[in-house]
Amino acid sequence: MKTVLAVTAIVTVLAASAVAAGYKNIASGEAKGLLAKKKSVYLLDVRTPDEYRQARLAGSVLIPVNEIERRLGEIPKNRPVLVYCAVGSRSGMVAGYLAGKGYGEVYNMQDGIVGWYRNGYPISR
Repeated sequence: MKTVLAVTAIVTVLAASAVAAGYKNIASGEAKGLLAKKKSVYLLDVRTPDEYRQARLAGSVLIPVNEIERRLGEIPKNRPVLVYCAVGSRSGMVAGYLAGKGYGEVYNMQDGIVGWYRNGYPISR
């Protein structure tokens, strides 16, 4: 029971910090437009390596959510960052974390690669 409460508290804190931090939730349609308009966007996939091998967005960089803190230096602060996962949950937490670390232009693709695919946009395999 104590473990469940501790995990619940951690998730609540992460979610609250993500909401408070300055990033923007966008749907996959907006994300597609952003990628077409701003060629400098750093496209960050925070899913697992297995998920990434199955399907990914062209040009994305894989840094799994459990490695973000250790690999933070690999994510450029001088470029817009578009974060995605499967359906937007993990990427939302990472987007909030990045905004809290001083990243100025951070976007969370709130419907994830699932929404991207459902809209008929291309994926790489």
